[in-house]
Amino acid sequence: MTSFSIKDKKSIIELINKSIGAAFLISLGNYVLLKLGNPLGPFLFALGLLGVCYMGQNLFTGKAGFVIEDHINIQTISIILIVNLISGYLFGLIYGYADPDLITVANSKILSWEFSLAFFIKAFLCGTIMYIAVKMYKQGTPLGIIYGIPLFIFCGFQHCIANIITLGVAASFDLSIILAIIGNFVGSLFIWYISKDVEIKKNKKKS
Repeated sequence: MTSFSIKDKKSIIELINKSIGAAFLISLGNYVLLKLGNPLGPFLFALGLLGVCYMGQNLFTGKAGFVIEDHINIQTISIILIVNLISGYLFGLIYGYADPDLITVANSKILSWEFSLAFFIKAFLCGTIMYIAVKMYKQGTPLGIIYGIPLFIFCGFQHCIANIITLGVAASFDLSIILAIIGNFVGSLFIWYISKDVEIKKNKKKS
């Protein structure tokens, strides 16, 4: 039987708490998006990711492209994903109960989703934008978030945590969430992979 030290337990609790926090912040952005729609909703949704980054919370789509770069192990990224999904869905259920007008909008969105290659590509592209947005934030500017989040929403790209929140609002489930998760993950790693040589060259110049 595996035993955990107090330090390990504290680390796991902190990881879970920050993953719940990230889901909550994204759920606020998604609430606004469902409530206000275009064109204002996508811009205000960006506040969710800004909050995640500024407050140091754990969002799967913000961490996925950094698993190699930041040495995030599979257990950690898995816990972040699972907690984001569960808590995101629960927040969605609460919002649907508190504001039933959101349910109709959420159901309309879900009806447009499908388990298809096109949906996967939209999730992949969302993953690339998420990596760029977070990478730019890490390098000192929030502009990647301010422009990138509205961009992927206006384009109809698919964000797995936002989608699970929408499913929660509608108290529903759709298998497309699997494609959204995989697409976000692969897209984030793809943009990291094609840009890592540039990062290496920058580091060599600094040294």
